[in-house]
This record gives sequence, C-alpha cells and structure tokens, in this order.
Amino acid sequence: MMRLGVNVDHVATVREARKSKQPDPVAAAIATEMAGADGVVCHLREDRRHIRDKDIYVLKEVVKTHFNLEMAATEEMVKIATEVVPDMVTLVPEKREEVTTEGGLDVITKYDRIEEVVSELRNHNIVVSLFVDPEIGQVKAASKCRADYIELHTGLYANADDLGQAGDELEKLRSMAIAASKLGLGVSAGHGLDYHNVRDILEIEQIEELNIGHAIVAKAVMVGMERAVREMLEIVRR
Repeated sequence: MMRLGVNVDHVATVREARKSKQPDPVAAAIATEMAGADGVVCHLREDRRHIRDKDIYVLKEVVKTHFNLEMAATEEMVKIATEVVPDMVTLVPEKREEVTTEGGLDVITKYDRIEEVVSELRNHNIVVSLFVDPEIGQVKAASKCRADYIELHTGLYANADDLGQAGDELEKLRSMAIAASKLGLGVSAGHGLDYHNVRDILEIEQIEELNIGHAIVAKAVMVGMERAVREMLEIVRR
C-alpha cells in the first residue's frame, strides 16, 4: 500500500504572515498523524520563511510515525540534521528568490558535494532521499552516491497545460520509477500533487510514498486538517 507523507510547511507560512504563534505546524503534524497519515514532512529553508529551527526540534520529539526533513546540502543544514536525527532527510535544491522548489536536485553537476553529504547523514543513521527530476542521468547519479531513495519531482506533470503533456510526463515518471527500483533505490514522489491529479500517479507501482503539502493545507483551511488528510488517504489507499 502506498504511503502518504504530509508536508506541514504552509501551516507555518500562515503563521509567519503575522509573525505570531498560530497556526502551529506541530499541532498540524499531530492532527495529520491522528488522521492516519504515514509521516510528516517539512522543509527548513535557509531563509526560514516558514518552518523555524524550533519547529524541527519539537517535531522530532512529537512525530510518532516518520519524520522527513527536507533541506539544502549546506554545512548549516547538515549540522542541524545530525543534531536532530530525523528518520529521513530529503536533499532538495534551494533558491532564495523562488516561491517554491522549482526543480530537482542536479546530482550530476554537484555530485562530489552530494555524495559527501549523503555519506555524513548515513553515518548518523539517517535515511537519505534525493529530490530529482525524472531523468535517467539524475537517477543513476543518485544510485552511485549511495542515496537510499529518490523522490521524483512531479511538478511538470502536475502543472501540465493539456492531457497530452500530462501523459508524456506521467510516462517519464513511470519509466524513471522502474529504473530507480532496478538500481535498488526506494522511490517516492511529490510536488504539485492534489486530490485530482494524484490518481494517475497511484498507478505507478514502484512508487512507495507520496509527499503532499499545499493541496492538503489549502483544503484544511476550509474543512480542518484531519478531514483534509483523511480525504487524501481515501484516494491514496483506495
């Protein structure tokens, strides 16, 4: 059965809009687990635009399922990760001017640095995933640097302008999931997935986990976090 990780970043985005204490992403994480999700995901950005350092440390203590910390491969973030020791770290690219993550990690170009970070994290018993575009070169590089998982970037599929483009992107995701599995990598997927476009992704049997945030938090504004998560779980586990 495919697992669901829920990203609580945008609960913190609402909090930071007023620089207040509410809504609390930790409370959202608890509600997420109560609803039956398999894990909690958050991205500690270098500019701290939503999730803060304190959130990370509290989430480590509170999350009882699976805690996945997204971060850039910087010395600062590696230091935090090796202190917190989440269940998983997902290395992602990061640009301060972007609204959200715009693409996958370029493992090929930055191979030496990424291999170094993967090794250090694994030495601290942290499972490592690399967020990559569905391209064979990136998948092979992820395997070579001994990552445990890849997370396939589903943004081009999710934001496709027409059914033809969506179909093409879906086939790329399918073929790269198969390739990664053959290379011994675990496979997850995420970015831009919602209650509608996620359905075709569910047909790719090599994908073990979906990480979804914005769509769930957006729905939670209207119906509450537990209900929003349960409705996504109904789709994922159907």
